[in-house]
Amino acid sequence: MNETALEKEPGMLMLCATPIGNLSDMSPRIVETLKSADLIACEDTRCSIKLLNHFDIHTPMTSYHEFNKYKKADQLIAQLKEGKNIALISDAGTPAISDPGEVLVKLCHESGIRVTSLPGPCACITALTLSGLPARRFVFEGFLPENKKERDEVLSDLETEKRTMILYCGPHDLVKTLKLLNERLGNRELAICRELTKKYETVINTTIEDALIFYDSNPPRGEYVLVLAGRSREEIMLERSQNFSGLSMEEHVEMYEKKGLDRKESMKAVAKDRGIPKREVYNALL
Repeated sequence: MNETALEKEPGMLMLCATPIGNLSDMSPRIVETLKSADLIACEDTRCSIKLLNHFDIHTPMTSYHEFNKYKKADQLIAQLKEGKNIALISDAGTPAISDPGEVLVKLCHESGIRVTSLPGPCACITALTLSGLPARRFVFEGFLPENKKERDEVLSDLETEKRTMILYCGPHDLVKTLKLLNERLGNRELAICRELTKKYETVINTTIEDALIFYDSNPPRGEYVLVLAGRSREEIMLERSQNFSGLSMEEHVEMYEKKGLDRKESMKAVAKDRGIPKREVYNALL
């Protein structure tokens, strides 16, 4: 018999979403998958054992978290290549979303190992749908970086973001985060979500400034999801027009021509800067 015929097919990595609060949100499909897997990789075995015991799941566990995500990923991929099927869970919600599972998924794809995702609870989507803010277009930022330079870069991007923004925040960082958002983005509409899917689920529709006043006398408790309004197009157009108010229309067009744009493209750029129709720029230059 050919030796290659004896080689096992690689196993599969299965991303299993777990409840973010209410245990009834655990799907029967995920329960069965966790029972049938060869191994369950989880962030914190002490946390996950409570969930597994509740559903009478006795599959072996191994830790996979932020501090061993690269070294442990190599070990897990080796086991997958041997034919083991591994389920990945986070402490709560969908793995790989603001989660070290992102690294494992990438490495599995690079190694030719099949990955599947079993959908279920996700705190950022749950909060977005509860917020009442525009949900057609949104951007998820997770936790703001602890590193000041990286955090400043993220906040710089958010300053001009038109889409609804979603951030995660712990209780000890909530006030600090709100102050940073107020300083960099200005006062915005805000939905503060906590205890999602639990008995005391709370959604506060407010503004950043009013939230700071509220938490001045109400200490934050629990994990938070912040859903923040993006900048309106009108606000951006007004700011652009004010930035160029010191230039005449001719000077503004010449500024773009000096950058290499032809006359037509320069006029188009000026109209966009000032938030006015192109015809108005054309008429001003006659």
